[in-house]
Amino acid sequence: MQASSAVNAGATAFEDIHREAHDSEQYLTFLVGTEHYGVEILKVQEIKGWEGATHVPNTIEYVRGVMNLRGDIVPVVDLRVRLGIESQVDLDKSVVIVVRVEVDGRERGVGMLVDGVADVCDVRRGELQEGADLYGDIPPEFVRGLGSVDSRLLVVLEIDRLLEDALRTSLREHTPGARVAVSNTAATPDRNTTDRSSNREDAR
Repeated sequence: MQASSAVNAGATAFEDIHREAHDSEQYLTFLVGTEHYGVEILKVQEIKGWEGATHVPNTIEYVRGVMNLRGDIVPVVDLRVRLGIESQVDLDKSVVIVVRVEVDGRERGVGMLVDGVADVCDVRRGELQEGADLYGDIPPEFVRGLGSVDSRLLVVLEIDRLLEDALRTSLREHTPGARVAVSNTAATPDRNTTDRSSNREDAR
């Protein structure tokens, strides 16, 4: 009898855990300015430090450029600019979160330049609050909802809609015949350094 009760109790506990897992979603939280934002963890491909990006002429103002991620050309979006916050000047502590975005039936990587990564948290599906009046200056189509984590307000982003224009621009720029040369480091060379090197060669 005791063994049967223990089995039943264990089964009930497992069902509760399984139900809770399905009732909540995990989000990677990060900082842009002083605000906390979140993106669904299943969308995240990788996180890396800021190493620069290759500038692409005539691109959208919030696209910092593109980087070479193991052979894939990935546009990098400055989320400060995208969300209407003053752009960060000191990028030493900035982080790039590479997420998978689907646009027009194609899934590609897009880098989000943010001020720092905070944590991974669970948010129950029913706890996200919706309402355009809650989002401040952020267009409502870019926000999935607002949540609360450890007494902090969390803005959960609708990442596909937020980044689709950057991805479309990247796909257009990198079709055959319209390629941009991207180095493995993806860093834009310093023109002054290049000029100084040329002068040294001429002096020889």
